[in-house]
Amino acid sequence: MEFTAKYIAEYLNGEIEGREDLTVYDVSRIEDGKPGTLTFLANNQYSKYIYTTNASIVIVNNDFVPEKAVKPTLIRVKEAYQAFASLLELYNKNDFTKVGVEEFCFVDKSAKLGEKVYVGSFSYICENVIIGSNVKILPHVYIGKDVEIKDNTKIYPGVKIYNDCKIGSGCIIHAGTVIGSDGFGFAPTSDHDFMKIPQLGNVIIEDNVEIGANASIDRATMGSTIIRKGVKLDNLIQVAHNVEIGENTVISAQAGISGSSKIGKNCMLGGQVGVAGHLQIADGVKIGAQAGILSDIKPKGTTLLGSPAINIKDYHRSYIYFKRLPELSKNIDMLTKEIEELKKKLNC
Repeated sequence: MEFTAKYIAEYLNGEIEGREDLTVYDVSRIEDGKPGTLTFLANNQYSKYIYTTNASIVIVNNDFVPEKAVKPTLIRVKEAYQAFASLLELYNKNDFTKVGVEEFCFVDKSAKLGEKVYVGSFSYICENVIIGSNVKILPHVYIGKDVEIKDNTKIYPGVKIYNDCKIGSGCIIHAGTVIGSDGFGFAPTSDHDFMKIPQLGNVIIEDNVEIGANASIDRATMGSTIIRKGVKLDNLIQVAHNVEIGENTVISAQAGISGSSKIGKNCMLGGQVGVAGHLQIADGVKIGAQAGILSDIKPKGTTLLGSPAINIKDYHRSYIYFKRLPELSKNIDMLTKEIEELKKKLNC
Protein backbone atom coordinates (compact mmCIF):
# COMPACT_ATOMS: atom_id res chain seq x y z
CA MET A 1 0.00 0.00 0.00
CA GLU A 2 1.36 3.39 -0.99
CA PHE A 3 -0.99 6.36 -1.39
CA THR A 4 -0.46 10.12 -1.18
CA ALA A 5 -2.85 12.41 0.65
CA LYS A 6 -3.73 14.03 -2.68
CA TYR A 7 -4.61 10.67 -4.27
CA ILE A 8 -6.71 9.64 -1.25
CA ALA A 9 -8.60 12.94 -1.23
CA GLU A 10 -9.33 12.73 -4.95
CA TYR A 11 -10.45 9.10 -4.69
CA LEU A 12 -12.75 9.86 -1.75
CA ASN A 13 -13.89 13.24 -3.10
CA GLY A 14 -12.63 14.78 0.13
CA GLU A 15 -10.85 17.98 1.17
CA ILE A 16 -7.27 18.07 2.48
CA GLU A 17 -6.12 20.02 5.51
CA GLY A 18 -2.35 19.65 5.57
CA ARG A 19 0.30 18.27 3.22
CA GLU A 20 -0.89 16.98 -0.16
CA ASP A 21 2.40 15.17 -0.85
CA LEU A 22 2.35 13.13 2.37
CA THR A 23 2.57 9.38 1.66
CA VAL A 24 1.20 6.49 3.74
CA TYR A 25 2.23 2.84 3.47
CA ASP A 26 -0.09 1.10 5.94
CA VAL A 27 -3.20 1.54 8.08
CA SER A 28 -3.55 1.71 11.85
CA ARG A 29 -6.03 2.31 14.67
CA ILE A 30 -6.20 5.94 15.71
CA GLU A 31 -5.28 5.18 19.33
CA ASP A 32 -1.95 3.57 18.39
CA GLY A 33 -1.23 5.14 15.01
CA LYS A 34 2.31 5.14 13.67
CA PRO A 35 4.09 7.47 11.24
CA GLY A 36 3.45 6.51 7.64
CA THR A 37 0.00 5.08 8.37
CA LEU A 38 -3.57 6.07 7.55
CA THR A 39 -6.42 5.98 10.08
CA PHE A 40 -9.92 7.43 10.53
CA LEU A 41 -12.13 9.08 13.14
CA ALA A 42 -15.85 8.33 12.89
CA ASN A 43 -16.90 7.90 16.52
CA ASN A 44 -16.70 10.87 18.92
CA GLN A 45 -15.68 8.45 21.67
CA TYR A 46 -12.24 8.31 20.03
CA SER A 47 -11.86 12.05 19.40
CA LYS A 48 -9.25 12.42 22.13
CA TYR A 49 -6.82 10.24 20.19
CA ILE A 50 -6.63 12.59 17.20
CA TYR A 51 -4.49 14.93 19.34
CA THR A 52 -2.02 12.21 20.35
CA THR A 53 -1.94 9.83 17.37
CA ASN A 54 1.24 9.49 15.35
CA ALA A 55 -0.63 8.45 12.21
CA SER A 56 0.26 10.62 9.22
CA ILE A 57 -3.22 10.99 7.73
CA VAL A 58 -6.63 10.84 9.43
CA ILE A 59 -9.94 10.66 7.56
CA VAL A 60 -12.61 12.63 9.45
CA ASN A 61 -16.23 13.64 8.94
CA ASN A 62 -16.92 17.05 7.40
CA ASP A 63 -18.48 18.28 10.64
CA PHE A 64 -15.47 17.43 12.83
CA VAL A 65 -14.28 20.55 14.71
CA PRO A 66 -10.93 20.14 16.50
CA GLU A 67 -10.64 21.60 19.98
CA LYS A 68 -6.93 22.26 19.52
CA ALA A 69 -4.20 21.81 16.93
CA VAL A 70 -3.74 18.37 15.36
CA LYS A 71 -0.49 16.99 13.93
CA PRO A 72 -1.76 14.66 11.16
CA THR A 73 -2.99 15.76 7.77
CA LEU A 74 -6.80 15.60 7.73
CA ILE A 75 -9.01 14.51 4.85
CA ARG A 76 -12.61 15.60 5.33
CA VAL A 77 -15.36 13.44 3.84
CA LYS A 78 -19.10 12.95 4.26
CA GLU A 79 -18.83 9.58 6.09
CA ALA A 80 -15.36 8.77 7.46
CA TYR A 81 -16.03 5.10 8.23
CA GLN A 82 -17.46 4.35 4.77
CA ALA A 83 -14.65 6.29 3.10
CA PHE A 84 -12.01 4.33 5.01
CA ALA A 85 -13.72 1.06 4.08
CA SER A 86 -13.81 1.97 0.38
CA LEU A 87 -10.10 2.81 0.50
CA LEU A 88 -9.33 -0.57 2.08
CA GLU A 89 -11.38 -2.21 -0.66
CA LEU A 90 -9.30 -0.38 -3.29
CA TYR A 91 -6.11 -1.59 -1.63
CA ASN A 92 -7.42 -5.14 -1.40
CA LYS A 93 -8.20 -5.19 -5.13
CA ASN A 94 -4.75 -3.89 -6.01
CA ASP A 95 -3.07 -6.29 -3.60
CA PHE A 96 -4.05 -9.46 -5.47
CA THR A 97 -2.94 -9.24 -9.10
CA LYS A 98 -1.81 -12.81 -9.87
CA VAL A 99 -3.03 -14.36 -13.12
CA GLY A 100 -2.64 -17.74 -14.75
CA VAL A 101 -2.91 -21.37 -13.67
CA GLU A 102 -0.25 -22.48 -11.19
CA GLU A 103 1.47 -25.86 -11.15
CA PHE A 104 -0.20 -28.96 -9.70
CA CYS A 105 -3.71 -27.90 -10.71
CA PHE A 106 -6.19 -29.94 -12.73
CA VAL A 107 -8.33 -28.02 -15.20
CA ASP A 108 -10.51 -30.16 -17.44
CA LYS A 109 -10.10 -29.52 -21.17
CA SER A 110 -13.79 -28.65 -21.50
CA ALA A 111 -13.59 -25.88 -18.87
CA LYS A 112 -13.67 -22.28 -20.14
CA LEU A 113 -11.61 -19.64 -18.36
CA GLY A 114 -11.97 -15.91 -18.97
CA GLU A 115 -9.26 -13.27 -19.08
CA LYS A 116 -6.93 -12.58 -16.14
CA VAL A 117 -8.10 -15.66 -14.21
CA TYR A 118 -5.91 -17.02 -11.43
CA VAL A 119 -6.08 -20.66 -10.30
CA GLY A 120 -3.92 -21.57 -7.29
CA SER A 121 -2.00 -24.81 -6.81
CA PHE A 122 -3.85 -28.05 -5.98
CA SER A 123 -7.18 -26.72 -7.22
CA TYR A 124 -9.43 -29.03 -9.26
CA ILE A 125 -11.78 -27.77 -11.96
CA CYS A 126 -14.18 -30.29 -13.50
CA GLU A 127 -15.88 -30.65 -16.86
CA ASN A 128 -17.85 -27.86 -18.51
CA VAL A 129 -17.03 -25.29 -15.85
CA ILE A 130 -17.34 -21.67 -17.03
CA ILE A 131 -15.20 -19.10 -15.21
CA GLY A 132 -15.50 -15.39 -16.01
CA SER A 133 -12.80 -12.76 -16.30
CA ASN A 134 -10.64 -11.66 -13.36
CA VAL A 135 -11.85 -14.52 -11.15
CA LYS A 136 -9.35 -15.47 -8.43
CA ILE A 137 -9.38 -19.10 -7.28
CA LEU A 138 -6.90 -19.65 -4.49
CA PRO A 139 -5.19 -23.00 -3.74
CA HIS A 140 -7.05 -26.20 -2.76
CA VAL A 141 -10.40 -25.20 -4.27
CA TYR A 142 -12.71 -27.83 -5.82
CA ILE A 143 -15.17 -26.77 -8.53
CA GLY A 144 -17.61 -29.44 -9.69
CA LYS A 145 -18.89 -30.04 -13.19
CA ASP A 146 -21.16 -27.52 -14.94
CA VAL A 147 -20.46 -24.83 -12.34
CA GLU A 148 -20.55 -21.24 -13.57
CA ILE A 149 -18.62 -18.42 -11.86
CA LYS A 150 -19.02 -14.88 -13.20
CA ASP A 151 -16.51 -12.02 -13.40
CA ASN A 152 -14.49 -10.56 -10.50
CA THR A 153 -15.35 -13.23 -7.95
CA LYS A 154 -12.74 -14.32 -5.41
CA ILE A 155 -12.71 -17.81 -3.87
CA TYR A 156 -10.45 -18.47 -0.91
CA PRO A 157 -8.55 -21.69 -0.12
CA GLY A 158 -10.41 -24.90 0.61
CA VAL A 159 -13.79 -23.88 -0.81
CA LYS A 160 -15.83 -26.71 -2.34
CA ILE A 161 -18.46 -25.93 -4.97
CA TYR A 162 -20.54 -28.94 -6.02
CA ASN A 163 -21.95 -29.70 -9.47
CA ASP A 164 -24.32 -27.32 -11.30
CA CYS A 165 -24.04 -24.39 -8.89
CA LYS A 166 -24.06 -20.81 -10.19
CA ILE A 167 -21.97 -18.03 -8.64
CA GLY A 168 -22.54 -14.39 -9.63
CA SER A 169 -20.07 -11.57 -10.26
CA GLY A 170 -18.19 -9.68 -7.56
CA CYS A 171 -18.71 -12.40 -4.95
CA ILE A 172 -16.32 -13.34 -2.15
CA ILE A 173 -16.36 -16.86 -0.71
CA HIS A 174 -14.10 -17.42 2.26
CA ALA A 175 -12.03 -20.44 3.22
CA GLY A 176 -13.62 -23.79 3.96
CA THR A 177 -17.12 -22.95 2.77
CA VAL A 178 -19.12 -25.69 1.03
CA ILE A 179 -21.70 -24.76 -1.60
CA GLY A 180 -24.11 -27.31 -3.04
CA SER A 181 -23.73 -30.24 -0.64
CA ASP A 182 -26.81 -32.44 -0.21
CA GLY A 183 -29.78 -31.07 1.66
CA PHE A 184 -30.81 -32.94 4.80
CA GLY A 185 -33.56 -35.05 3.27
CA PHE A 186 -34.56 -38.44 4.72
CA ALA A 187 -37.91 -40.27 4.72
CA PRO A 188 -38.74 -42.58 7.66
CA THR A 189 -39.51 -46.18 6.70
CA SER A 190 -41.78 -48.72 8.35
CA ASP A 191 -38.89 -50.43 10.12
CA HIS A 192 -37.78 -47.16 11.82
CA ASP A 193 -34.96 -46.67 9.35
CA PHE A 194 -34.48 -43.69 7.05
CA MET A 195 -34.38 -43.60 3.27
CA LYS A 196 -32.24 -40.85 1.73
CA ILE A 197 -34.12 -38.49 -0.61
CA PRO A 198 -31.95 -37.61 -3.62
CA GLN A 199 -31.11 -33.89 -3.80
CA LEU A 200 -31.36 -33.00 -7.49
CA GLY A 201 -31.30 -29.17 -7.40
CA ASN A 202 -28.50 -26.66 -7.14
CA VAL A 203 -27.42 -23.42 -5.43
CA ILE A 204 -27.67 -20.02 -7.13
CA ILE A 205 -25.65 -17.18 -5.63
CA GLU A 206 -26.33 -13.81 -7.25
CA ASP A 207 -23.96 -10.82 -7.62
CA ASN A 208 -21.97 -9.12 -4.85
CA VAL A 209 -22.62 -11.76 -2.21
CA GLU A 210 -20.03 -12.39 0.52
CA ILE A 211 -19.96 -15.68 2.40
CA GLY A 212 -17.79 -16.16 5.49
CA ALA A 213 -15.49 -19.04 6.36
CA ASN A 214 -16.80 -22.57 6.98
CA ALA A 215 -20.37 -21.83 5.96
CA SER A 216 -22.53 -24.50 4.33
CA ILE A 217 -25.20 -23.87 1.71
CA ASP A 218 -27.15 -26.98 0.69
CA ARG A 219 -28.41 -27.72 -2.79
CA ALA A 220 -32.16 -27.86 -3.30
CA THR A 221 -34.08 -31.13 -3.36
CA MET A 222 -35.59 -29.82 -6.60
CA GLY A 223 -35.12 -26.36 -8.07
CA SER A 224 -32.62 -24.03 -6.40
CA THR A 225 -31.42 -22.74 -3.06
CA ILE A 226 -31.07 -19.01 -3.81
CA ILE A 227 -28.90 -16.32 -2.22
CA ARG A 228 -29.99 -13.01 -3.75
CA LYS A 229 -27.65 -10.17 -4.69
CA GLY A 230 -25.90 -8.19 -1.98
CA VAL A 231 -26.42 -10.76 0.78
CA LYS A 232 -23.69 -10.94 3.45
CA LEU A 233 -23.29 -14.18 5.42
CA ASP A 234 -20.91 -14.47 8.37
CA ASN A 235 -18.78 -17.49 9.30
CA LEU A 236 -20.25 -20.87 10.32
CA ILE A 237 -23.73 -20.39 8.88
CA GLN A 238 -25.97 -23.26 7.75
CA VAL A 239 -28.40 -22.59 4.90
CA ALA A 240 -30.57 -25.63 4.18
CA HIS A 241 -32.13 -26.91 0.96
CA ASN A 242 -34.56 -24.72 -1.00
CA VAL A 243 -33.99 -21.69 1.25
CA GLU A 244 -34.22 -18.27 -0.38
CA ILE A 245 -32.48 -15.24 1.17
CA GLY A 246 -33.58 -11.85 -0.16
CA GLU A 247 -31.44 -9.00 -1.45
CA ASN A 248 -29.03 -7.21 0.92
CA THR A 249 -29.92 -9.33 3.93
CA VAL A 250 -27.17 -9.72 6.55
CA ILE A 251 -26.82 -12.80 8.78
CA SER A 252 -24.32 -13.14 11.65
CA ALA A 253 -22.27 -16.17 12.64
CA GLN A 254 -23.65 -19.57 13.66
CA ALA A 255 -27.18 -18.88 12.40
CA GLY A 256 -29.15 -21.77 10.92
CA ILE A 257 -31.91 -21.50 8.31
CA SER A 258 -34.02 -24.66 7.94
CA GLY A 259 -35.27 -26.07 4.66
CA SER A 260 -37.62 -24.16 2.34
CA SER A 261 -37.78 -21.01 4.48
CA LYS A 262 -37.87 -17.67 2.66
CA ILE A 263 -36.18 -14.62 4.16
CA GLY A 264 -37.06 -11.20 2.73
CA LYS A 265 -34.94 -8.28 1.54
CA ASN A 266 -32.89 -6.02 3.83
CA CYS A 267 -33.28 -8.27 6.88
CA MET A 268 -30.74 -8.52 9.72
CA LEU A 269 -30.31 -11.75 11.70
CA GLY A 270 -28.05 -11.82 14.76
CA GLY A 271 -25.65 -14.55 15.78
CA GLN A 272 -27.02 -18.04 16.51
CA VAL A 273 -30.51 -17.24 15.24
CA GLY A 274 -32.46 -20.37 14.34
CA VAL A 275 -35.22 -20.33 11.72
CA ALA A 276 -37.55 -23.34 11.49
CA GLY A 277 -38.49 -24.86 8.14
CA HIS A 278 -41.06 -23.67 5.57
CA LEU A 279 -41.41 -20.18 7.09
CA GLN A 280 -41.82 -16.75 5.47
CA ILE A 281 -39.96 -13.74 6.90
CA ALA A 282 -41.00 -10.32 5.57
CA ASP A 283 -38.69 -7.60 4.25
CA GLY A 284 -36.72 -5.46 6.68
CA VAL A 285 -37.15 -7.76 9.69
CA LYS A 286 -34.50 -7.58 12.44
CA ILE A 287 -33.93 -10.62 14.68
CA GLY A 288 -31.75 -10.45 17.80
CA ALA A 289 -29.01 -12.93 18.65
CA GLN A 290 -30.02 -16.48 19.69
CA ALA A 291 -33.66 -15.89 18.78
CA GLY A 292 -35.75 -18.86 17.69
CA ILE A 293 -38.21 -18.29 14.83
CA LEU A 294 -41.01 -20.86 14.88
CA SER A 295 -43.70 -19.16 12.78
CA ASP A 296 -44.08 -16.75 9.86
CA ILE A 297 -43.15 -13.09 10.38
CA LYS A 298 -45.53 -11.10 8.19
CA PRO A 299 -45.26 -7.41 9.24
CA LYS A 300 -42.40 -5.68 7.42
CA GLY A 301 -39.69 -4.06 9.53
CA THR A 302 -40.52 -6.00 12.70
CA THR A 303 -37.83 -6.44 15.36
CA LEU A 304 -37.88 -9.62 17.47
CA LEU A 305 -36.00 -11.09 20.42
CA GLY A 306 -36.16 -14.28 22.45
CA SER A 307 -36.79 -17.95 21.88
CA PRO A 308 -39.48 -18.42 20.77
CA ALA A 309 -39.06 -14.91 19.37
CA ILE A 310 -41.57 -12.17 20.15
CA ASN A 311 -41.86 -8.49 19.29
CA ILE A 312 -39.04 -6.49 20.88
CA LYS A 313 -41.43 -4.25 22.87
CA ASP A 314 -43.24 -7.28 24.30
CA TYR A 315 -39.88 -8.88 25.06
CA HIS A 316 -38.62 -5.87 27.01
CA ARG A 317 -41.86 -5.68 29.03
CA SER A 318 -41.67 -9.41 29.71
CA TYR A 319 -38.00 -9.25 30.67
CA ILE A 320 -38.86 -7.08 33.66
CA TYR A 321 -40.65 -10.14 35.02
CA PHE A 322 -38.13 -12.71 33.75
CA LYS A 323 -35.34 -11.31 35.89
CA ARG A 324 -37.63 -11.08 38.95
CA LEU A 325 -38.91 -14.67 38.74
CA PRO A 326 -36.95 -15.92 41.80
CA GLU A 327 -38.30 -13.04 43.89
CA LEU A 328 -41.84 -13.47 42.55
CA SER A 329 -41.70 -17.22 43.19
CA LYS A 330 -40.65 -16.59 46.78
CA ASN A 331 -43.50 -14.11 47.25
CA ILE A 332 -46.01 -16.59 45.84
CA ASP A 333 -44.78 -19.26 48.24
CA MET A 334 -45.16 -16.84 51.17
CA LEU A 335 -48.66 -15.81 50.05
CA THR A 336 -49.68 -19.45 49.61
CA LYS A 337 -48.49 -20.24 53.13
CA GLU A 338 -50.40 -17.28 54.59
CA ILE A 339 -53.58 -18.29 52.75
CA GLU A 340 -53.32 -21.83 54.10
CA GLU A 341 -52.88 -20.50 57.65
CA LEU A 342 -55.91 -18.20 57.24
CA LYS A 343 -57.99 -21.14 55.98
CA LYS A 344 -57.08 -23.12 59.08
CA LYS A 345 -58.05 -20.24 61.37
CA LEU A 346 -61.38 -19.72 59.60
CA ASN A 347 -62.21 -23.41 59.89
CA CYS A 348 -61.64 -23.14 63.64
